[in-house]
Amino acid sequence: MEKLIITAAICGAEVTKEQNPAVPYTVEEIVREAKSAVDAGAAIVHLHVREDDGTPTQSKARFKECIDAIYEVCPDVIIIPSTGGAVGMSAEERLQPTELFPEMATLDCGTCNFGDDVFENTMPMMRDFGKRMIENNIKPEYECFEMGHLDTVLKMAQKGQVPGAPMQFNFVLGVPGCTPATVQNLAWLVNSIPAGSTWTATGIGRHAFTLAAHAIAMGGNVRVGFEDNLNLEKGVPAKSNGELVAKVVRIAKELGREIATSAEAREILSLPPRKK
Repeated sequence: MEKLIITAAICGAEVTKEQNPAVPYTVEEIVREAKSAVDAGAAIVHLHVREDDGTPTQSKARFKECIDAIYEVCPDVIIIPSTGGAVGMSAEERLQPTELFPEMATLDCGTCNFGDDVFENTMPMMRDFGKRMIENNIKPEYECFEMGHLDTVLKMAQKGQVPGAPMQFNFVLGVPGCTPATVQNLAWLVNSIPAGSTWTATGIGRHAFTLAAHAIAMGGNVRVGFEDNLNLEKGVPAKSNGELVAKVVRIAKELGREIATSAEAREILSLPPRKK
């Protein structure tokens, strides 16, 4: 098997310090959490940004400030800015990070229930996001929350509406209202992607580490972090994103998977070396 790429989703747009005091809001806190994750074994940081009071924002300036500050302490890391933002944001608001020409960014693959809310990703929005990423030479990470999301984006790739092969997918399972985090659902998704693609599994909440173990054994990659799960185990809040990453590293070692560095992850994901 290839080495395991671990992604750390360090803050998200919805979780708060009331839920876990270690959730980062400020630039300094975001850098702290990124470094803790990379030091523990993460090759990728999936990045949302916040205002200092915790309000989610897609501000181009705030993203630049955070990205530059992370690279100061983690010069080799792959940073994947979110274009999902927070529920209710407009498409143009969500697209702001693409104006920084990141090497990768997320592209959400369809509308879905998101707890009590609806996360809107209409076909016209997705075509606009795909066009922007083609124009700015950004490799998408295709975020699939539902089974049908995968079929949708594969058909878009065939039509040249989004970047094509080699494709990277993130299967986000266990969001309330979306596809459950079962090994059967993960296997169906993995078996449906084109040859030569890469994939990551993200289990939400209590599913984080069980789905991670399945993904590791299946030869895929894993995302963990405060965005998806705040606890190291039931009733035990994680003190940092690094603790969550370290637990994945321990599981991987038990299952015989080596951990990819950021440079090795670039090779696996068909990315060029980072220009510094």
